[in-house]
Amino acid sequence: MSLWDWAVAAYAAPRMAEACLHLQDAADQNVPLLLWAAWCARTGRALDADTVEAGCDTARAWSDAAIVPLRSVRRTLKTQLADIEAADRETVREAVKTLELDCERRLLAALEGLSAQPSGAPGDALAAMIAVSRAWSRMIPRPGLADLAERLPA
Repeated sequence: MSLWDWAVAAYAAPRMAEACLHLQDAADQNVPLLLWAAWCARTGRALDADTVEAGCDTARAWSDAAIVPLRSVRRTLKTQLADIEAADRETVREAVKTLELDCERRLLAALEGLSAQPSGAPGDALAAMIAVSRAWSRMIPRPGLADLAERLPA
């Protein structure tokens, strides 16, 4: 199963969206990067330090250039704005949301391209997410990552 298909299935799990948004908004984590780490572990793909670093670099590039700015525009358009008709605002917001999701899909495709072929038994998704989180930021939100790991598909 591709990373994109696995991530879509994972995101559909009960309360997964809330767990992901908490890690994104409260802990400044990159959710596609975390899902990539979990997918690699669950599919027996090794993540060495160089691959984790390359994954973080790729995620930062996509996040800084496109995903975070689009998310900001989408969230701004979610609120009622004077002088912008509600229907027009919502139409533009949905278009921005679609573009943001496309950027995340492209990020996941780039991350999948960095991944090794499966070479062993499934690994520990939580450990893989902690390793990626450590490379992403100084703070490792262990309780949030554990919560996310519990909700992941097999």
